Amino acid sequence: MNKLTMRSADLTQDNIDKIAELFPSVITESRDNQGGIRRAIDFELLKQELSHFLVEGEKERYQVTWPGKKEAIVNANSSIEKTLRPVVQDSIDWENTKNLYIEGDNLEVLKLLQESYLNKIKMIYIDPPYNTGKDFIYNDNFREPTEEYLEQSGQVDEEGNRLFQNTESNGRFHSDWMTMIYTRLRIARNLLSDDGVIFVSIDEHEENNLTALMNSVFYEENRISKITWEKGRKNDSTFYSESVEYVLVYAKDKSLASKFGKWRAKKPGYDEVMNKFNSLRKKNNDNSQIEEGMKEFYKNLPDNHPAKEISHFFRVDNRGLYFGGDISSASTSIPDYEVIHPVTQKSVKKPSRGWGCIETEMKRRIAEDRVHFGIDETTIPLRKIYLHEAQDYVLTPVIYKDGRAASMTLKELLGGNYFENPKDVTVLKSFIEYVGCENGILLDFFSGSASFAQAVIQLNAEDKGNRKFIMVQLPQKTKEDSEAFKAGYKNICEIGKERIRRASKKIKEETGADIDYGFRVYRVDSSNMKDVYYTPDKLGQLNLDDVASNIKEDRSGEDLLIQVMLELGLELSLPMESKEIEGKTVHYIAGNSLIACFDSEITETVIKKVAEDQPLRVVFRDSSFRDDSARINVEELFKLLSPSTDIQVL
Repeated sequence: MNKLTMRSADLTQDNIDKIAELFPSVITESRDNQGGIRRAIDFELLKQELSHFLVEGEKERYQVTWPGKKEAIVNANSSIEKTLRPVVQDSIDWENTKNLYIEGDNLEVLKLLQESYLNKIKMIYIDPPYNTGKDFIYNDNFREPTEEYLEQSGQVDEEGNRLFQNTESNGRFHSDWMTMIYTRLRIARNLLSDDGVIFVSIDEHEENNLTALMNSVFYEENRISKITWEKGRKNDSTFYSESVEYVLVYAKDKSLASKFGKWRAKKPGYDEVMNKFNSLRKKNNDNSQIEEGMKEFYKNLPDNHPAKEISHFFRVDNRGLYFGGDISSASTSIPDYEVIHPVTQKSVKKPSRGWGCIETEMKRRIAEDRVHFGIDETTIPLRKIYLHEAQDYVLTPVIYKDGRAASMTLKELLGGNYFENPKDVTVLKSFIEYVGCENGILLDFFSGSASFAQAVIQLNAEDKGNRKFIMVQLPQKTKEDSEAFKAGYKNICEIGKERIRRASKKIKEETGADIDYGFRVYRVDSSNMKDVYYTPDKLGQLNLDDVASNIKEDRSGEDLLIQVMLELGLELSLPMESKEIEGKTVHYIAGNSLIACFDSEITETVIKKVAEDQPLRVVFRDSSFRDDSARINVEELFKLLSPSTDIQVL
């Protein structure tokens, strides 16, 4: 039997193991903080292994660096002794939903999700703190005692997560923000699928630094775009209006993202226009009457209807809808030639700038009926541009969307101004559509008011998609003088969860779509295991009571199950079922993907029934067995009844 570690993945050790396979000669030993001996890398030797010439000393090179970068790398790679605990009472449709809402420090959450969601996230959208000097950002120095931290004007939320207000008087104003973001981006990249895409909102305060970090983590060749989001004119600036935000868009692998994404879109209103055209054509073969019908159709549309943008496509021939584009050319190198009107057989009036192509090409276009002639030779011909051939266009990296609309939408949904500057759901929907994921997992680890969750649900309702969301938000306290606090929302997570509940109800009533409207809630907490589990060698005379159980007294079997799932790499949305077998509680995950029983003194009959289900993995507690002989008997039973089962204990 193997013993579970019950901690998040140690990425540093994983990296050392990978290097050891390639370059065993660079492996050495060093002492850790507890004085123990651990494998380490001799970096001077490694540099020499990777160089064709003798490496001597430091040389100048292009790199992105700042005070705190090495600390950020350590924070990203180190493991934590934390877990997620289920909060069923806050969840909606726990048994069936595939959506997740996780409360806690997003760095800890990302670490905990490393095994279960490695290379599985199709799209990430985040709206992190912009570092304006007024907002709070995460403090990742966990070595600093909480009391000392509070003395330095820090803030601790209800779960003990630590924030600080990064003011411009801070000597490491930009560096602290970069350290915080860089750590999270490194882990986020591991979660993205190979064709996955990340969108990061930012404003002018840290746009340049964020670009440098994104280039460093995702590589410059995987940059897709920088979207400019014009949110409405502001008159509070001395110079230009500070009304623009940006969204940096990067792929994990740009070549794959281009294959699966929808980076070209149909012209607005295209489908509706084509439906009208096809309807008219079925009723009438006279092209002139179809043209009159299309003109009438466009005329009766509201001014803001998207089809108005293609109302110039009203002419009709046997190929379909088209409009007449300019046929002239600014080129002086095309010789003059004569074009004959197909009806009057007279020479057609030539454009002032000349024909748009050479004579042989013009004859080909006329033969293929791709030139629109007027009623006689006095009208300059036009080039036929067909709607079905020009239906799509490259997306523009500019968005014009007034930010006040998103605030008003949230106010109407919740009944008050409970969250400042929420993101616009329609814009977020368009981002999801760009990526082209109808069935993928989407992650937002700066969830805020959960606009992104609403965008996912709304889009699923519209196109019958099966996208799943994971929202992560720190339970940051609301201010006691705020409308949110007075309305009963003690922290931001309560606002986000209520938004999802109300938005889901509204969307279901409006669309009737048969989609997933629920979400499971999890909360970051300390490990289910006592300290003795991680450091049994330090057990002293005063700790004998801990020998009775290495699991904290306030933790349930469901708590243990979630931590086991995280270590074994199982998604937190998988079906969960608990059965009673001879008075013992046995947990089943996704059928027989994992079977676990954490009760004491499990009988041989129970073990046999579990083995008969042929589980891929099975987990027990050490205390589930009376003695070593009982443990050996369990292994023999599984060898006989289910030899491929991986047996684990905690």
